[in-house]
Amino acid sequence: MAFPLIARNPTFHTFPSHTHHFTAPSSFRTKSLTIINFAKMEGSEITQQAVDDDLSLKKKVFVAGATGSTGKRIVEQLLAKGFAVKAGVRDLDKAKTSLSANPSLQFVKVDVTEGSDKLAEAIGDDTEAVVCATGFRPGWDLLAPWKVDNFGTVNLVEACRKVNVNRFILISSILVNGAAMGQLLNPAYIFLNVFGLTLVAKLQAENHIRKSGINYTIIRPGGLKNDPPTGNVVMEPEDTLYEGSISRDQVAEVAVESLAYPEASYKVVEIVARPDAPKRAYHDLFGSIVQR
Repeated sequence: MAFPLIARNPTFHTFPSHTHHFTAPSSFRTKSLTIINFAKMEGSEITQQAVDDDLSLKKKVFVAGATGSTGKRIVEQLLAKGFAVKAGVRDLDKAKTSLSANPSLQFVKVDVTEGSDKLAEAIGDDTEAVVCATGFRPGWDLLAPWKVDNFGTVNLVEACRKVNVNRFILISSILVNGAAMGQLLNPAYIFLNVFGLTLVAKLQAENHIRKSGINYTIIRPGGLKNDPPTGNVVMEPEDTLYEGSISRDQVAEVAVESLAYPEASYKVVEIVARPDAPKRAYHDLFGSIVQR
């Protein structure tokens, strides 16, 4: 559902700071790309085998919903950046046909609705971050959004806590808090909630993440497009954007880049793309967001 971007200018209020403070983990950029960069240096004695060995020893990023339209792109971009990836999927056969074989890619059969114990086992103690790109399939089951987008996400968070994974990226949606934004009559808000109050389910999951203590980045994209990007990323604070669209490729890019920058930690960001927007570094984009 693509709409032209319209961003309102909300009044920001200052809230008391959180009682608990958490230290963000070290940058993924350093862990994942240093060996690759050295291997590319002219005259380097580091061999491709050494690079491959390093990748096999690195801690991994677990992607839930890895065969979905956005999840697949996240997996591909993580691999392209040099990350080792655990792809959490419901259908292993589908995964092996939709994602190209890669020595740094491992498939794990999971169902986020089956509880946190099984998910914790799948995530394992060799995982350093989890990206949640799951989404329910529209149908007659009006509880599906709650099973997947709410309880499924909560299960993933609790699984992370059980195996001490302290980095969680969620792909959510703009307008999840549309009621508080005065957008109850927004056609997009109405449409997205037709299937079992999808946006309400997502918002409840977001609230659980924010209270969990885990180091999170919640990404709320506008209308998702399968086409290649046609503009640059615009990033705004939570509850700001209520129309706009963005390529899934760019959503995946934002998710992957959020792992590299501490400026992305403990933040909710809303993203769309605009042809007339200037291209900005992700360090600046994440750094410009002041969490409420």
